Amino acid sequence: MQYIVTFFWSFLLVSMLNYVVSSVLNVDFNFMNGVIISLVFSVLVFIIAAVIPNESTPDAEAEHH
Repeated sequence: MQYIVTFFWSFLLVSMLNYVVSSVLNVDFNFMNGVIISLVFSVLVFIIAAVIPNESTPDAEAEHH
């Protein structure tokens, strides 16, 4: 479910950004560019989430006790 929601929000935000930037620059809006960029962005988010550890460091645990 997290993959679907992440792709949905990245698609929504990137498509909105694509539309606004294309309007400001006065160029044609290309829907497929937004889809491709949102797929790449979603994959990057999943990679970053996999690389960042979930465990807290011993120093952080010592400060909370």
